[in-house]
Amino acid sequence: MRSQEPGGGGEWPAGLNVQELLEQGWRPTPFREFVVKIHSRCNLACTYCYMYELADQGWRRQPRRMSAATIDAVSSRIAEHARSNGLTSVDLILHGGEPLLAGPESLRHAVTAVRAAVDPGVRVNASLQTNGVLLDDRFLEMFDELGVRVSVSLDGDAEANDRHRLGRDGRGSHDRAVAGLERLTSGPYRRLFGGLLATIDLRNDPVTTYEALIEFSPPGIDLLLPHSTWDSPPPRPDPEAPAYGDWLVAVFDRWYGAARRETQVRLFNEIIRMLFGKPSRVEAIGLSPVAVAVVETDGSVELVDTLRAAYAGATRTPFHVQRDSFDAALLLPAVAARQIGRRALAPECAKCAFGDICGGGLYPHRYRTGTGFANPSVFCRDLFRLISHIEQTVRADVAALRARVRGGAAEGVAADARETTDRRETQG
Repeated sequence: MRSQEPGGGGEWPAGLNVQELLEQGWRPTPFREFVVKIHSRCNLACTYCYMYELADQGWRRQPRRMSAATIDAVSSRIAEHARSNGLTSVDLILHGGEPLLAGPESLRHAVTAVRAAVDPGVRVNASLQTNGVLLDDRFLEMFDELGVRVSVSLDGDAEANDRHRLGRDGRGSHDRAVAGLERLTSGPYRRLFGGLLATIDLRNDPVTTYEALIEFSPPGIDLLLPHSTWDSPPPRPDPEAPAYGDWLVAVFDRWYGAARRETQVRLFNEIIRMLFGKPSRVEAIGLSPVAVAVVETDGSVELVDTLRAAYAGATRTPFHVQRDSFDAALLLPAVAARQIGRRALAPECAKCAFGDICGGGLYPHRYRTGTGFANPSVFCRDLFRLISHIEQTVRADVAALRARVRGGAAEGVAADARETTDRRETQG
């Protein structure tokens, strides 16, 4: 039976020698993002949910709500970590389950306790990810007071969203989520809107999905590949075809070809940034160190929770906020593996022309029984299709602009140059 510890049973990265890495000069990147599972249950039953529907059912053993005492312990540990690592800002992300189920007072306590615990001069950027169903004026008034950014999960129009995002009674959640979104995006609360998160389903038309999302004028959109592994691959009409890549390319062309920039699409923005030599700012792509710690409702310190898609126990560490510092978790092989860049890539990825940009894809998507996470992404073909298409598109744009400049076509060159500069600046 496979060990329930991260990287168990000898699978990579269980054998990663952190002491050797330290002797070679590697140093861990401190955690800057703290995902606090304020409530461990959900009022929806989304069919693809990595938390409740996939390999790890550990949520059943968790308290429903994080206690005030645990919140205080989390706050002290975040403050300690910021102090010991000289951080001037941290991100506090209230998560679940559905975090709104914790109620206004627990949410208020979490934000105010962390801000009170950190040293003067340390900024706490508070945000929340919700399905939007419970989002009402009571919550929004509090979030407005505390400056909490709110992102909402929505998979597109009613047909697209309600394929998977269902209530426990089997009814779709689209209309209820949209009602919450409309409260968030109207009047004084608009400034709190952090963006939309959508999971891809190949049955949903890509352009229709994108256009349904931009109806809410989100500042940004996260398009997520469905959480899958080599043991449980994603559904595809043809196993050899990059269908998810094609889906994303269709959205990219619609997004990039718009007369004006309608929103940010984080995956596209990050790929373009890296093509211009800048580091990634997200864990889904690129080789930047992942600096995220998760705290469960019982105070357990865990690895990023999408690892639950791999196998039961993949997120677990031996640490707890009541007795352990976050610094201790930095030296776990499973944490170091996500901070050592190219050294963590599978051989196929290291040889790939886009290896540094893809970065092996999202870490959970690399899992295969026996070799652990030492594999390319199960979406390898899709990521190659998308990245190569974006590279060709951007390169053609730059070449066309340079040709116009060399040809002395003064009219329109200044406007094109401004547009290119604005586009690159907007994208980081």
